[in-house]
This record gives sequence, structure tokens and C-alpha cells, in this order.
Amino acid sequence: MADLIKPKEVAIKDIDGNLHTFVISRLPALDSREILAKYPVSNIPKLGEYNASVEAMRLLMSYVAVPMESGLLRLTTKALIDNHVPDGEALLRLEFAMLEHNTSFFGNGGPSGFLEGLVKKHLPLIIQTLMDSLPPSSARDLRPAPNSKQP
Repeated sequence: MADLIKPKEVAIKDIDGNLHTFVISRLPALDSREILAKYPVSNIPKLGEYNASVEAMRLLMSYVAVPMESGLLRLTTKALIDNHVPDGEALLRLEFAMLEHNTSFFGNGGPSGFLEGLVKKHLPLIIQTLMDSLPPSSARDLRPAPNSKQP
């Protein structure tokens, strides 16, 4: 297994506010591409596929380590992730830290700013696509009445 690239120590809060230390890494180019291609779409409810999201998260977490007396322990398996990441909130914070460490296009807003921009830009298209896929009677019931004001 390759060494961590540009390792950075981070303190991640769990749901109770306790801090946990992790070492995050830059991703190799091909793994980075795979993760970044899957993350935005696979994590949008009803649009993405949960298994792709889990697969991307596990690949991402394999570049996270916990400091141990014997050295760094990489979180390469589900068991290691479950044993060293205290809860789901800490896991999400750790994933965001990894995404921030590995990309520059999130800008000052971080991952949430990037996702907010993505939603604002693409949500109308997604809604229209979903509306167009509904049966005609359902779509008619969801569209505004002709004499109603639209924002």
C-alpha cells in the first residue's frame, strides 16, 4: 500500500463534541477521479445509488489513518472504519475534510458551498426531468394553475 501523500493531521468532532485525531492524505490521481466522479451524484437522495456512495466513501477512507503507538493505521476496511470513527457525524466531517484537502474547486464555501451551487444550478433541470417522467395526470396536478402567480 502506498504511503500517504501530503499527510495532514486533523481533529474531528464526534456527535458529543469530543475531538478525535486523524491523518488525512491527498489522493492519487486515479482514485481521486473515481471518488470525485461518484460523490456528488451518488449522495443525492433518490438520484444516486447508495452502493456507489459507500464504495466511494470506503475508497476515500482508505487514505485516512489514525495515529497509533506503532505508527499510522490506515482505515482500509469497514471494521477499521467502524472501530476508529466514533459515529456517523464524525464520519461525515472526516469525509468533508478529505474532500477539502483534495480539491480546490470547493472554494471558500467548502463542500457545502459547492453542493449548494450544484443544487442551485441543476435542481430546476432535475425537477423538470422528474416532472416530465410522471404520468400526465400526476404532472398536471403538480403544475401551477394557469391563473396562479409563479415566483
